[in-house]
Amino acid sequence: MESCWNDTLYELIARASTDLPGDVEDALREASERESDGSNAAQALYMMLENVHLAREKRQPLCQDTGALVFWVDAPPSLSEETFHQHAEGAIVNATEQGLLRQNSVDPLTGENSGTNLGPGSPVIHWHEAAARDTVRVSLLLKGGGCENVGVQYSLPDARLGAGRDLNGVRRCALDATHRAQGRGCAPGVLGICIGGDRATGYAESKRQFLRPLGDPSDVPALADLERTVLREANTLGIGPMGFGGETTLLGVHIGYLNRLPASYFVSISYMCWSYRRHIIETDVHGQLIDATWRTS
Repeated sequence: MESCWNDTLYELIARASTDLPGDVEDALREASERESDGSNAAQALYMMLENVHLAREKRQPLCQDTGALVFWVDAPPSLSEETFHQHAEGAIVNATEQGLLRQNSVDPLTGENSGTNLGPGSPVIHWHEAAARDTVRVSLLLKGGGCENVGVQYSLPDARLGAGRDLNGVRRCALDATHRAQGRGCAPGVLGICIGGDRATGYAESKRQFLRPLGDPSDVPALADLERTVLREANTLGIGPMGFGGETTLLGVHIGYLNRLPASYFVSISYMCWSYRRHIIETDVHGQLIDATWRTS
């Protein structure tokens, strides 16, 4: 059977870049209804929603910064990582040529832009092989630089925050990260948080939390409670959309965890902007969609 991967991955990239997930659009609309008529916050949210409509209608990027491409792939052994990577690179080059992706891969030593969105570390592919699977699940997140810049990692205890090695300490970190981000992360945003792990795995897991639908609570009751608490308290900070003030600073909070070393207690916090671009597909090993439904979670 002929491979469909190039076409399928191109369409995945195109949809992620131009079509905001429905749960995020709904959250922005609900936020706009909470703001006072004529306020800066209401106007900012109106412009965001208009941007969503135009991007979808014209099939143009939601944001000029189309971000880093971060894939999570759950695949059976019959699909090799190298094969997938080659097809992903071809789709990325094509999407860049067509203007669906900005040229975003820069050599840190020379300052040279590859012009293709390829290069060391680009794209990012988290590969998970599962012998029990006979289909492939591909999740794509486009992570812009503005929101990436305001991510932060804490090592507890933290005397500055009065944060100990417990969930209340995690709460203090989350609120501090939100306050520090202000409007620079293009609020209203979403926090992805990982408790534990090491410095690398904690950040990776915090980003994986962005694959969850907004409003989907953790299956750990204590973490679900903490998600609700941080969301409620963050939205009393008055930062609001783009830092203009208002009722909605965050759209959601998703918290996961990894086991840690006894000597370490990291809280890794990734921030996602309102242009919360993610799409997920299920295919066979040749890249053929299992069904015609494109999902966002």
